Amino acid sequence: MEPIQPQQRRAADQVFQQSLDQLEDILQESLAEEEEIPQLPQLDTSSLSEVELDQDLINIDLAALEDAVADIEQYLEEKTKTKEKS
Repeated sequence: MEPIQPQQRRAADQVFQQSLDQLEDILQESLAEEEEIPQLPQLDTSSLSEVELDQDLINIDLAALEDAVADIEQYLEEKTKTKEKS
């Protein structure tokens, strides 16, 4: 492997610094836009009890969750088999 020349490093550093500057500008513009957007009203959750909130979380479709777990397990098995073959 060839060592990186000092000129190449400087050029890469300059490109990187320019990218950081552009990112900073974008983030500052984004923050300025967010300040201009009026805040959305907060949902009134005082009428919901903790039990009702917990029940909403429990009402997740169990079959869909099981399918998702099965898909993840199958993916992990295939990935493990692929690594073992390598």
